[in-house]
Amino acid sequence: MAIEIRAGQALKLWHDVTLELVHFGEQDLTARQMAILLTVYLEPPPHTVRGLAAKLGVTKPAITRALDTMGRMKLVDRRRDEADRRNVVILRTVDGALYLEKLADVLVEKAAEVRR
Repeated sequence: MAIEIRAGQALKLWHDVTLELVHFGEQDLTARQMAILLTVYLEPPPHTVRGLAAKLGVTKPAITRALDTMGRMKLVDRRRDEADRRNVVILRTVDGALYLEKLADVLVEKAAEVRR
């Protein structure tokens, strides 16, 4: 279901949602961290550091730094792949799912406001 909004409305929506994210408190994510989080939760697993780096077009160390921060926030977890110990698998967490559920609620609320 497509929602039609003008460019100015889209920017207002982005602004309002981003502002609300800042108000969330400690969970202040960068654009890269948000892209990683959404990829891990919206696309089917498994997710690896290598796979995320390729998808986002950044280096593995950049993904690792982002995951370090997100791990401290308990939004994702990491485990060595038992089948191939060279790989690190990124896992979803309850806290991460709750964060995205709250984000989705804010997005729906702010989108309704923009369309009025």
